Amino acid sequence: MSELKRITSKEDLHYELEQSADQPLLLFKHSTRCPISAGAHRELKDYLDNAPNEKITYGLIYVVEDRDVSNEAADMLGVKHESPQALLVKDGQAVWHTSHSRITANALKGILAK
Repeated sequence: MSELKRITSKEDLHYELEQSADQPLLLFKHSTRCPISAGAHRELKDYLDNAPNEKITYGLIYVVEDRDVSNEAADMLGVKHESPQALLVKDGQAVWHTSHSRITANALKGILAK
């Protein structure tokens, strides 16, 4: 199973975005206070538990607890903040993103198989 790495600082975020030049990053922005986000988080875990693409790094930002990191991600990637939100990052750029109930294990499987 692929690891879901929590990103808790702007430095961690910058590092992961830089590393996306070598290995794509799926960034998941999660609100621990939102039932819709809890459902999307379950879908992500389901994807990760069932044959995920091992050539992708998986990062997690808690948007309430680490608001500055979440805001920095929105600023750096030029994608309006939503939560829950999934963003695929390659070469430091968001190449795909979705949010809310569109974050499903099947959607992730489809986009991350490419």
